[in-house]
Amino acid sequence: MGGRAAANRVAAPYEASTWAYEWHEAPTLAHHERHEAPTSAYEGPEAPTLAYGPYPSAYTPTVPALPRQSFVPDEHARSATASTPVPTRVPAPVPVPTPAPAAGRAEARRAARRRRSGGKPDALRRLIPQALVVAFLAGGTSAFVASDKAVRLTVDGVPRTMHTFADDVHELLQDEGLAVSAHDIVAPGPGSVLASGDEVVVRYGRPVTLTLDGQPRRVWTTGRTVDDALRQLGVRAEGAYLSASRSQAISRRGLALDVRTERTVTFMADGREHTIRTNAATLREALDEAGIELGDEDTTSVPPGSFPRDGQTVTVMRITRTRQVREEPIGYKTEKTRDSSLFVGTQVVVRQGRAGARQVTYALRTVNGVRQKPKKIAERVLREPVTERVVVGTKPLPTSVEGADGLNWSALAHCESGGRPDAVDPSGNYGGLYQFDTGTWHSLGGSGRPQDAPAAEQTYRAKKLYVQRGASPWPHCGRRLYR
Repeated sequence: MGGRAAANRVAAPYEASTWAYEWHEAPTLAHHERHEAPTSAYEGPEAPTLAYGPYPSAYTPTVPALPRQSFVPDEHARSATASTPVPTRVPAPVPVPTPAPAAGRAEARRAARRRRSGGKPDALRRLIPQALVVAFLAGGTSAFVASDKAVRLTVDGVPRTMHTFADDVHELLQDEGLAVSAHDIVAPGPGSVLASGDEVVVRYGRPVTLTLDGQPRRVWTTGRTVDDALRQLGVRAEGAYLSASRSQAISRRGLALDVRTERTVTFMADGREHTIRTNAATLREALDEAGIELGDEDTTSVPPGSFPRDGQTVTVMRITRTRQVREEPIGYKTEKTRDSSLFVGTQVVVRQGRAGARQVTYALRTVNGVRQKPKKIAERVLREPVTERVVVGTKPLPTSVEGADGLNWSALAHCESGGRPDAVDPSGNYGGLYQFDTGTWHSLGGSGRPQDAPAAEQTYRAKKLYVQRGASPWPHCGRRLYR
């Protein structure tokens, strides 16, 4: 206090200044005031400014009468210091400045202006950082408040209102830890800009193994119930069979759903037509709904276990089964042996073959009264066949017969048999080109039946007969030998 008062007593030309008073109080007081002595020279007839306001009159070169000041504490300080005497503080007396000449006063004013202009940058330098901090805090707070958005987020039908600083929907989903895929629905889209008051809806996709009218497939839906999924997939479920309730919830893991829509099926049974609407899984179930019974052997034109299609017509087949036993012959084999003593083309049966016999059992199937092809189901041999043995001649035929080569044998053959080597008369006793009877044929060295022998052998045997008996064996056609 002593040093500050001494400084205040330094003589200086009197100038307009701002006066302040520093009140020194007891250490226990909470309030004090500061005062400073005027530090600049007098610059003119300006009224000095005190802490309590300007002087009421212009400058007078006399020492102003300073009233004694006393501190009036507030209620809190008064109660705190009621028992402690408080010294009264008054401002230190200021010496009366002596008026300077006119030139001195002008110089003093210039000096005061220099001092005032020199002090302002320091004050500004102290205020600029504080102003910047305040501006930064104010701007940050404004940006913070401006970035905050109140949005409504609905995930699978569960809504909630929240505050977020996300700029778009994608950032909001990331902040909330919501991962979406191509099967999910996000509205508005992930790239949409967010604004306060927006609503974002997320509907997760759910896999459904859908078997629709017997055809299985895997689909995705964002419906949360079976009914929602059916509507999304466009399945008309009126009158349909559903393996799950319409109100059943579909979890994120999915659901297996069997849907059988109502179809029109027509059955043709026992000469009548039966048309029904059904959602049965098999034709057998549909037959039961139509009141048609199948016997043990009955069936349908399509497998009874197949899925009935809309507009399908199915024929019921009434089936009866029986058995039939037949006796059938077993053919014999023929063994041929070559014999050089017989002419070429001559065959002699050494042992006649005989057919065997077997018993065969057939299954007979009748469908709607129509008998089907029998099916052999068993057989038994009753008699074994006997193999036939035949001797075949290899001896070359003679080219001519003396006394008969010049005759017209072709004309005779044409007259007797029409030129056919295997010809047989209506009685069955004569055969061949020249209508031999069997006894005559054998007497001439032939074997078997004449109609079975080659034409050359038959002609040879006929020539031999002519040498023996002439043309008499052919009473009607013998004369043709001479033409």
